[in-house]
Amino acid sequence: MGHLFVSDIPLLEKLLRTVAVYFFLLIGLRVAGKRELSQLNSFDLVVLLLLSNTVQNAIIGNDDSLAGGLFGATVLLGLNWLLVRLLYHYGKLDAIEGRPDVLIRNGRLQRRHLERELITVSELAAAARKQGIHSLAHVKECRLETGGALSFQQRHPTDDEARHHEVVAMLSDVESMQKRLIERLEALEVQFGNSKGAAT
Repeated sequence: MGHLFVSDIPLLEKLLRTVAVYFFLLIGLRVAGKRELSQLNSFDLVVLLLLSNTVQNAIIGNDDSLAGGLFGATVLLGLNWLLVRLLYHYGKLDAIEGRPDVLIRNGRLQRRHLERELITVSELAAAARKQGIHSLAHVKECRLETGGALSFQQRHPTDDEARHHEVVAMLSDVESMQKRLIERLEALEVQFGNSKGAAT
């Protein structure tokens, strides 16, 4: 029963561990980009889940006491509360969080911005459908917000614009299929080479 309420490591060490991990994740996610926070596909979700599990031990060490866990959680919440309010007070919160990135402007895809954020046209179209927008042709503007959310401003496209976006989406699908086929061909070549070498 005593183990439940007595931390196995000094509270000062746990404090330093928690602060270090907090700032590491803050900087790491900032460098990784807003895409990680948006969780556009299963890869992003897996990274975030594994990240939380990986840094858990860095925070608690070999301490599995209730008191140690509650102390670490309190430090995280308190540190976040303090930092956000300090940055807000000095007008630096927006500067730290960054600015939204425009992925579609006036109905046109911003290819450079998509490449910078590593977001495919298919992922963008899927995100639009989740918000009830049939296709990207119906999007006037799309922003990747600082928190990772995708916000869409809808519009009514002309027939030509609708066809243009359909062609772009089809080309994106063809490119994805082409990459998958190349990967399969390379795998088959390696397999064929190995079996040929074993036969000789």
